Amino acid sequence: MTVERIVFLPGLMCDAAVWAHQIKGLASRAESYVPEYHGLDSISAMAEKVLSDAPWSMFSLAGHSMGGRVALEVLRQAPQRVRRLALLDTGYGPVAAGEAGQHEVAKRLALLEFARKHGMREMGRVHWAPGMVHPMHLNAPVFDEILAMIDRRTTQEFQAQITALLARPDATLVLRSISCPTYLICGRQDAWSPYSRHETMRDLVPTPHATLVAIEHSGHMSTMEQPQAVTAVLAEWLDT
Repeated sequence: MTVERIVFLPGLMCDAAVWAHQIKGLASRAESYVPEYHGLDSISAMAEKVLSDAPWSMFSLAGHSMGGRVALEVLRQAPQRVRRLALLDTGYGPVAAGEAGQHEVAKRLALLEFARKHGMREMGRVHWAPGMVHPMHLNAPVFDEILAMIDRRTTQEFQAQITALLARPDATLVLRSISCPTYLICGRQDAWSPYSRHETMRDLVPTPHATLVAIEHSGHMSTMEQPQAVTAVLAEWLDT
């Protein structure tokens, strides 16, 4: 069996732990690499670093949440290096115009201010993580794993990543240009990056390249909430 090579991109305030089950579950089939963004404050710069640091000239690329946006930017910058693409619980548009965009900016900056005053873990526990998971996972061990991951991040890193997200590019044209096998994967109950958005993304990708899969009983953190289900879908993805 050919050994695959996968670059796994973590999202906002996440690290390799968000992909731990997938890396282990696919280890017999794939080598894996998880980059760090190291305080970079733009999606473009994050993608440039991924391309610079990735240990292979060509790879399969999977991005979760903010990592999905970085993945789309990697594809824009160097499509020839991406063998196949998986986008999980993510989005593609810029900050909305008008009141909706102002609300997002205010909400993200309020989270940053709370984190500065009370710490990253407390910010995650009180304001961020509860809306990121299915209600059934609020008192489960996975919730503590998510909080521990958040607590490994500094407020400086949080600020840089918020800056990147608030200046995120519109990736509509990237989706329309995709020519590699692409999976869109989303927690059915993802309240942050809803399934309906992934339906729109699927429809933007030229047929027959896009496959959309819902992960049942999962919120935004699908790779950790339903790790076996996500790993199984990514195993199918590797067969494309």
